Amino acid sequence: MCTVGCAATIERSVAALPGVLAASANFSAGTLKVDYDPARLTPGQIAHAIRAEGFSCGDSAIDGPAKHEPMAHAPHFGHLPDARAPAAHIDRAPEPAVPGMAAATAPAHKAHMAHDAHEGMHHGGDLHAAARDMQRRFVVALIFAIPVFLWSPMGLMAPPPVPFGLDTNIWLFLLGSGAVLYPGWPFFTAAIRSLRHGVFDMAVLVLLSVGTGYSFSIGTTFLFEGPNFYEASAVLLTFILLGHWLEMRARAGASDALRALLRLSPPRAVVRRDNVEVEVSTADVVVDDIVVVRPGSKIPVDGQVMEGSSQVDESMLTGESMPIRKDPGSLVVGGAINKSGAFAYRATKVGSETALAQIIKLVQEAQNSKAPAQLLADRASQWLVLAAIAIGLLTFAAWFWWIGQSLLFALTLTITVFVIACPDALGLATPMAIMIGTGMGAKHGILFKHAEAIEQSARLDVVIFDKTGTLTVGRPEVVDLVVAPGRTKEELFALAAAVEAHSEHPLAVAILARTGPAPVRAEGFTNIDGQGATGTVGGQRVVLGNRILMTQSGVDLTQMADAAERLQGAGRTVVYVGQERGLVGLFAIADAIRPSSLATIKALHQRSVKVAMITGDNRPTAERVAMELGIDIVLADVLPGGKADEVRKLQAQGRRVGMVGDGVNDAPALTQADVGFAIGAGTDVAIDSADIVLMRSDPYDVVQAITIARGTLRKMHQNLWWAVGYNVVAFPLAAGVLYPFVLSPEIAALSMSGSSVIVAVNALLLRRLRMDEAASVAPGEPGSTRSAEGVAP
Repeated sequence: MCTVGCAATIERSVAALPGVLAASANFSAGTLKVDYDPARLTPGQIAHAIRAEGFSCGDSAIDGPAKHEPMAHAPHFGHLPDARAPAAHIDRAPEPAVPGMAAATAPAHKAHMAHDAHEGMHHGGDLHAAARDMQRRFVVALIFAIPVFLWSPMGLMAPPPVPFGLDTNIWLFLLGSGAVLYPGWPFFTAAIRSLRHGVFDMAVLVLLSVGTGYSFSIGTTFLFEGPNFYEASAVLLTFILLGHWLEMRARAGASDALRALLRLSPPRAVVRRDNVEVEVSTADVVVDDIVVVRPGSKIPVDGQVMEGSSQVDESMLTGESMPIRKDPGSLVVGGAINKSGAFAYRATKVGSETALAQIIKLVQEAQNSKAPAQLLADRASQWLVLAAIAIGLLTFAAWFWWIGQSLLFALTLTITVFVIACPDALGLATPMAIMIGTGMGAKHGILFKHAEAIEQSARLDVVIFDKTGTLTVGRPEVVDLVVAPGRTKEELFALAAAVEAHSEHPLAVAILARTGPAPVRAEGFTNIDGQGATGTVGGQRVVLGNRILMTQSGVDLTQMADAAERLQGAGRTVVYVGQERGLVGLFAIADAIRPSSLATIKALHQRSVKVAMITGDNRPTAERVAMELGIDIVLADVLPGGKADEVRKLQAQGRRVGMVGDGVNDAPALTQADVGFAIGAGTDVAIDSADIVLMRSDPYDVVQAITIARGTLRKMHQNLWWAVGYNVVAFPLAAGVLYPFVLSPEIAALSMSGSSVIVAVNALLLRRLRMDEAASVAPGEPGSTRSAEGVAP
């Protein structure tokens, strides 16, 4: 696709096919998504329709089963021969939300295909190939344009002798043809396709400007007397090609994040079959295969560790910066890097079902989706071309017939008007920013499922967090402890661990996580339901549990009554540790606040976003958490079914509401919210109720998502204002309103190309967006899981 209008041409031609429900082409990404009825249409027929319009879409291997298959293809610039396009491969995809979906993408990837095809898609079928082809066309145009300029009457020096005894105009015709026909042919064919489908785009303007000048020059060479425009046409097209080459390089760079994901899947895997380790293609790994992973190698598919242990780097998938320890029973994801030990695991997901394939699918769909601002820009581009044609014709009429200027002058200004009105800058303004934004999000483990989610996230003024598992860790933890006078922390830890080593109760697990393993285990362990446990350590009876158990066991609570009341009043569960000689200490256990929760709320406040917390807990417990974190709105005693109603109430107040939850229990609320954030998704990236999937269990990723969204929206607005402002200034200048100051077609072409390049480069600058990480929380600060340990006075 050589211009924005090519995307509209493809959309209209494919949408006209019987059985197509919707077609959406993205010029910046070089992709086409088709929703279709598989009972009436096949991917092969869709590919045939694309090829019939003159676009390259892979070879005949595209034809396959007619149900639910993503269709991979690599569109190239103009009419490149099919031999240069790699074969497209069909692979089973997850059940789509519509009856059928064919996603034609470039760069394309299906995680369960042969590696040679996988590599071909990277090296031969991406946007870089289109940029290289444009570079070649620019070089050819430049080589011919230089002598055209030298021999032209408009040249800056005396022209050299014409070779071969040819007439000067004949010689210029030959050179001009070389400078125009081959380099500009894709624009001319694209313009004809666009006009045939009622699309007015930049290709039409190139045909009108370059074609008018070149055709008029042929007439003056062979049919009638008059000035020629060979020099203007050649230099004009050279500048257009230069701008398009630079623009395509920028567009190719915008998809770097997606290509980085594509490269994560290793080509080969070592599997254990019949007790023998064999190396096979990753495409040949099947569910329940035992896969062997050695240090430094990539994990080929998703699975569960069976034997061995290691540290695994999953940062490229989840954004989690630290390697994660994997032991038997742990889950691993394809594309992650094994950093240390060797292990074997059972494959549970392969092909398009792996987390990596799902992430790539989401990123591709987000990049292919259109934001509301882009829909408006696409319509504006159509009207801009029509306005350029109308103003160009009026300019010719005004200067030639009404004012009485020469034909050369009037035609020059008309061509200048045609070429200076560049709708590509307007068409690139939004999708380039969307591509960069979604790529940045994927790099940080933040998956935007569609472009509208970016726009909506940037405008949020309230974010609701589900308390349990979102602002808190979702499991009991020791958040505070107090040691009795005359006792030591080491003594308290040793006695508590000795008793709790026998228990699997959640509170016991929380205490052991804080104390560490028991140096000795208690004898005569007895569990007392609802109260605690007892055991004998060093010949003395140890009691561990609630106040009732302490009273029944004759343990004096008087000396630590104030400390217990303080901890109990904060909405925590207090576990007493007693001995025959009295209390040893207290553990305060609660659903601990995540370390980054406080930083998250501070960062949202800095961005003028209010924070609400929704929970089924009673109000005193909810108020405790809200007070520690500085939450603005507390929604307590809310049943799971009532969360969506609370979202509606805030929306009824005119607020734009984001909802952060786990994507399962909170599904109705996530759907009701303007933007639903599914947090802690891990490898479960296909969450239907969410607009944004946060791969890590870190609430600060909500801040990161809003930061990316606002930066992306800012770039979109900057680009749109630039594109509009450029044309507001360009039209009058091109039409000669400031006569005797007038623009030449060459300068118009340079400014037109420059406007598109500026838009593309400005979108690329989004990569420099500063992404703050959650501030580390020191022990003792609110929100820390390592609260300070007090000693009773």
